[in-house]
Amino acid sequence: MGTGRVCGGTLLVTPVTLALVVGCSAGRGTANASRLEKPVLNVAVDPGVDSAGFFIALDQNLFKAQGLTVNFIAATSSQAAIAGQVTGAYDITGGNYVSYIQAQQQGRADLDIFAEGSVMGPGTQGIYTTPGSPVKTLAGLKGQTVAINAPDSISYLLTASVLAEHGVTPASVHFASIPFTEMPAELESGAVSAAVLPEPFASDEEEEQQQGGVPIADLDQGATTSFPVEGYVVTKQWAAKHPRTLAAFYTALEEGQRIADASRAAAEQAMVETPAPFGVSAETAAVMALDSYPFSNGPVGSVDQVRLQRVVDVMQQFLGFPKFDIGSMLMGNG
Repeated sequence: MGTGRVCGGTLLVTPVTLALVVGCSAGRGTANASRLEKPVLNVAVDPGVDSAGFFIALDQNLFKAQGLTVNFIAATSSQAAIAGQVTGAYDITGGNYVSYIQAQQQGRADLDIFAEGSVMGPGTQGIYTTPGSPVKTLAGLKGQTVAINAPDSISYLLTASVLAEHGVTPASVHFASIPFTEMPAELESGAVSAAVLPEPFASDEEEEQQQGGVPIADLDQGATTSFPVEGYVVTKQWAAKHPRTLAAFYTALEEGQRIADASRAAAEQAMVETPAPFGVSAETAAVMALDSYPFSNGPVGSVDQVRLQRVVDVMQQFLGFPKFDIGSMLMGNG
């Protein structure tokens, strides 16, 4: 991944004419909103640290500099975000690759991954119990209930992989679908024995200071070390209709990604400034683990296909997912 960007104002012809090189507009300041097909966008994004690049772009007015007004909607799950995207309620969404790939393969959506969002870092996703829990190790999860945010989700996939590598059959564990915000209370009540929590939920003051979440496994290990977690997508139809709008959004997002990857302070501030009720305290931001945030110096849709193929490979291993060409979701290939 590089840090430069080529300017020139040339429209590179692709099947959906999406490779408009508009990076130079960032250097000129505010983009001409009248050139955009749709200057006001509804964008549903996961409100966690995987989206730090997006929140930096929002917090630092990088979208506004491109002539865009971005209305942020917190995506409660990628499945819900995809459903809203298909109906046109959302223009762009940011969520986990697993759900997007499932929707594409099942014919529930026709999506293009136009930018990468996050690659998992140490401590950013883990399995937690409580101080008094009899479960102390992964082996202790056999026959127990573990909270994940959705069935067959990225949380399940990462957990299944780590369990298997430690000799625990995923089928020996009962998985319950519970929203992240409700997991601490479910842990405390004993309704579940463990919960899979990403940041910033894992470092939230309520969980760490009042209820004392105890990590028993970091999911950034083995086959899922540095695993690609989140990306940004549009439907192919939306992309074809709004090439300049998408290029402007991409320019701002990529700058946010660069900043997130280089500056912890900027990522912390953006997470604190995330619109209520999802912003975290400064104390939580200071201790939460961060991902790495890929960015590109290429046109819209410049993503690492080899890296994204890893998601499909692990899905096939633990979800029984059929053969799938990730290239069908990449611009210019589908």
